[in-house]
Amino acid sequence: MKLKAPSSKVITLGLLGVVLLIAVGFVIRRAGPLAPVRVTVVQATEGSLTPAIYGIGTVEARRNYLIGPTTAGRVLRVLVDAGDTVKAGQLLAEMDPVDLDHRLLALDASAARASSVILVSDAQAVDAAARRELAAINARRYVELGQQSFVSAGAVESKVQEQTSADAALRAAQANQLAASQDLTRLKAERAGLLQQRQSVRLVATQDGIVLSRDAEPGSTVVAGQSVLKLVDPASLWVKARFDQGRSAGLATGLLADIVLRSNAASTLRGKVVRVELQGDSVTEERVAQIAFDALPAGISVGELAEVTLSLPATPRALLLPNAAIKRLGGQSGAWVLSESGPKFVPLRLGQASLDGQVQVLEGLQAGAQIVVYSGKEITAKSRIQIVASLAEHAP
Repeated sequence: MKLKAPSSKVITLGLLGVVLLIAVGFVIRRAGPLAPVRVTVVQATEGSLTPAIYGIGTVEARRNYLIGPTTAGRVLRVLVDAGDTVKAGQLLAEMDPVDLDHRLLALDASAARASSVILVSDAQAVDAAARRELAAINARRYVELGQQSFVSAGAVESKVQEQTSADAALRAAQANQLAASQDLTRLKAERAGLLQQRQSVRLVATQDGIVLSRDAEPGSTVVAGQSVLKLVDPASLWVKARFDQGRSAGLATGLLADIVLRSNAASTLRGKVVRVELQGDSVTEERVAQIAFDALPAGISVGELAEVTLSLPATPRALLLPNAAIKRLGGQSGAWVLSESGPKFVPLRLGQASLDGQVQVLEGLQAGAQIVVYSGKEITAKSRIQIVASLAEHAP
């Protein structure tokens, strides 16, 4: 029996099926699960780093002063406003003295009366001294006459008793004189204390500065210690900066700093670390340091945000890798090294890092090794690798 030859349509469909199978296989090999992982690589080279620490902070005043009353009261007047420059001793505000002035007048009157009492007691003491002297003379004369039997013993005893009474009167007058003097001293001390209390209602600047805020207005009632005005010493402005604890190795006083204020991002100011706080922030995992300006810029404001970069000493020469090449596998930090047998994960001991993304490799790597920087997906030791210049240019 003669077989029938396949039609041209069947042949065409068969060829299309073969082409489709070839295409699917090609796609699977190039972009499917069996496709090689596209990676970019870099060679490990030697060099030195200039490490730096980056942080964010705010401009604050090292010395600020809260001006307020020592006792509760009502604000009578406020003579300055926020932004005003003041001098030490300048009157800034005043509290209502209430009855202090009247109490001072009352004490003045009491002191005047005490002075008069002192004059009276002085006169009484002089009179008592004179009477005592006369009584002493009469007593001596009567004693002598009694010894000669010219007067009776009763007359002698009477004159001696008069002398004793005169002595007692003199001591009483002297005691009154001392009491009057002490009373005047007490009144003067009370007046001095009341005068100091009267002066305390006058709120004066403790030193030269700038008024940062006006916290109370006339008519407001404030308690003891509450701020009416807040002053700052403009020469004491610094930046309170916060640094990530994980990147703060080497943070110490004396480090040079580059400061960029938010109000003038195009200008870099110079400064240095003058204090590193012992207590860090356990919540935000940050360390705090104060950065002083070498020269205080014009127009700076308290509370302004600032970016701070601290320069650390340059490191010795060592192998350098991009930070993106450092991976973690099995709890170890390392990098994927390419060899003829394929990729291999090599644990590394790392050193300092720079802000431009370079990391110092202390152990575990040789110069010239090819290191995977970026990969299209996670790679393993069994992954097929395809080296490309850029992952973006070879995206599927």
